[in-house]
Amino acid sequence: MADLQALADAIIGGDQSTAVNVTKEAIEEGMGPDVVLSNGLVAGMAVVGKKFKNNEVYIPEVLIAARAMKGAMELLEPELVKSGVEPKGTVVIGTVQGDLHDIGKNLVAMMLKGAGFNVVDLGVDCSPDKYVQAAKESGAEIVAMSALLTTTMPAMEKGVKAMKEAGLDCKVMIGGAPVTQGFADKIGADGYSEDAASAVDLAEELMA
Repeated sequence: MADLQALADAIIGGDQSTAVNVTKEAIEEGMGPDVVLSNGLVAGMAVVGKKFKNNEVYIPEVLIAARAMKGAMELLEPELVKSGVEPKGTVVIGTVQGDLHDIGKNLVAMMLKGAGFNVVDLGVDCSPDKYVQAAKESGAEIVAMSALLTTTMPAMEKGVKAMKEAGLDCKVMIGGAPVTQGFADKIGADGYSEDAASAVDLAEELMA
């Protein structure tokens, strides 16, 4: 019997080969992919997120845990699709126009995937139109924008404006080192998150 606690522990410890092996074992045994996702991957990433919030682990450890989860997710995703498991929601994510930083954005994308969201990652240097188009095509409930430079923060405002002008009903959440709650309020974003773990909580709140 595949041990889902061992899977969660492998994610927490960033042990990709164990994470992949246990996931493979669980699939071969016919365990429900939704059970593997929630009791293994999501449970593991939730612990990593909590430790990150409490400064018990730092970005390198979170990235290693995310890499372990990614390996397991590659096996699990086709099974989730086959069994018709619905994701919690769809999030379009990208770094705003003029900004090429992606570590924080990648981290948030991995944490959201680990929490059971469908994630459409647009990469870096995303124009407002790119967000709008992706949100329309994917039927996203949430658009997440990241910026690491103060000089690219105005692109977030343009992004929020473009979503509203396009008449899209999705929520916009923003984040990045120079971004604040005050700035989010000023530009009319629906939410601000200061780190990747909080971003998952925020996305779940926005979906409620």
